[in-house]
Amino acid sequence: MFDHAKTFERAQAACASRECWSPFPEMPKLYPDADIAAPAGLAAFEAMLGQPFALDLPGVTGWGGEEISPYTQAPLGITYPQADPDTLFAAAKAAIPSWAAADIDTRLMLLMEGLDRLYRDHLFTLVNAVMHTAGQSYNMAYAGSGVNALDRGIEALVYAEQAMRAVAPSARWARRFGPSEIALEKTYRLIPRGVAVCFTCASFATWNAWPSMLASLATGNAVIIKPHPASVLPMAITVRVFRALLAEQGFDPNLVTLCLDTVAEPLGKVLIKHQDCAIVDFTGSARFGQWVEANAHPALAFTETSGCNTVVLAGADDLDAAIRALATTMCMFSAQMCTSPQNVYLPPEIDTPAGPVPRDVVAGKLADAIAALTQDPRKASMILATVQAEPTLGLIGWVREQAQTRGRVLLDSRAYPHPDFPDARTATPLLVQLGKDARDLYAEERFGPIGFVIDCDSPDDALAQATTDARNNGGITGFLYARDETFITQAEDAYAQAGAQLTINLTGAMPLNFAAAYSDYHVTGLNGAGNATLTTLGFVAPRFAVTQSRRPVRNDA
Repeated sequence: MFDHAKTFERAQAACASRECWSPFPEMPKLYPDADIAAPAGLAAFEAMLGQPFALDLPGVTGWGGEEISPYTQAPLGITYPQADPDTLFAAAKAAIPSWAAADIDTRLMLLMEGLDRLYRDHLFTLVNAVMHTAGQSYNMAYAGSGVNALDRGIEALVYAEQAMRAVAPSARWARRFGPSEIALEKTYRLIPRGVAVCFTCASFATWNAWPSMLASLATGNAVIIKPHPASVLPMAITVRVFRALLAEQGFDPNLVTLCLDTVAEPLGKVLIKHQDCAIVDFTGSARFGQWVEANAHPALAFTETSGCNTVVLAGADDLDAAIRALATTMCMFSAQMCTSPQNVYLPPEIDTPAGPVPRDVVAGKLADAIAALTQDPRKASMILATVQAEPTLGLIGWVREQAQTRGRVLLDSRAYPHPDFPDARTATPLLVQLGKDARDLYAEERFGPIGFVIDCDSPDDALAQATTDARNNGGITGFLYARDETFITQAEDAYAQAGAQLTINLTGAMPLNFAAAYSDYHVTGLNGAGNATLTTLGFVAPRFAVTQSRRPVRNDA
């Protein structure tokens, strides 16, 4: 258990300095009493299988659930209460006044306690829930969807506190008007926008959802969680934890509710267009994200959608190290992360200390490095994990067919035998080489273990192609390997204008696309990959408004 005030104060300092910090152990084996907590979490998860999930919600009309484990390809069998959207909105709206009336510190410390309970009491249950819904590996579920997501939640609270504290509660104002001096007492109030709807994605439910829901709750709003039907359990656990905590502290638990839908009968548009929907947080496909941005009004929309993430490999002091780093990151979670590199733009020759290396040699090295990472099933299971959704396998096949006639397949995809789950849905990366004329194939996100090597005319052409694709089609991250400092400066400017974060000449053990809470900004809002940044003041400040009242200063004041 943490001292919430001290932890929060330390998080404020980390956000200001952008240094490396976290209150949570970064690896499962470092978790206190991990030998007890880990098997207990697994047992708690297994006890949920095939059972109704106990969650008291208003307006329940039935039960449903369609989650399938990517590891066993069998249904989890967990059913969840389905609630009427109108009833959910009415209950959430009614819960806001007493919550908004609470002082800032009360709300912040209660939410810190909620995060602490997720960590202290449910982390390893969540790890297994994420594995068997999203398909992440054990370590990634712990680190990415567990403690790093908790960090992002605290980070959102830090910026919410900054935004709210920036508004003075009162002021005395005086000015002379002709012969008279007018003195006014002014009072300022923070008014929450209303009910927020938080959409979660199938592959990384908690990472975006926790900061989104906490940003809304901290600023006085209520939240309806709309989980992806394939990945409900992590957010159902979250909702249950926060509802219990709110009730325990004397607040209406309907500040946090869950709205279950199905793939066949989605409720997303119904929720967004509801008259009481004031805020939408959406993580998911670019197609629906664009609809959200165009149709959410008058609700505020915060989106993170797909990214066409690019790599320019113009040169390297250690080419093999650069190739290894790139190959590892392209394999991580079978490239089912919004920050996974997809397109590698190569000039005819790559500059190295030993002299120029032909493009086809470099492309072959990349294919060989990926193949080496995926040959051993045990190692592959730790890096690749599983494929979350069956349609991804069809996409791999379609891209392969296209590449066979329009380019060449550098490395074919195959299923690998998972050492612990023989029925796991798996696929090693497909790597294809194409010309620039195949932009219809590579210039959008192809979600899953699919990579493209694109032939370019020169380093300048590679940079221009990469940044144009990021700007026009949405890019969250960009990666650059180069030796020429002038070219590096040019690339920094070009990627900044394209609105993509840039990593330069990084090799070593850290995944290229690792995003550190309190330090790395996630999404810029400057291209089609989304309009919201985790985490800045702009992510939280619009979630409340400022009203004021003023009156003449009383003579006895």
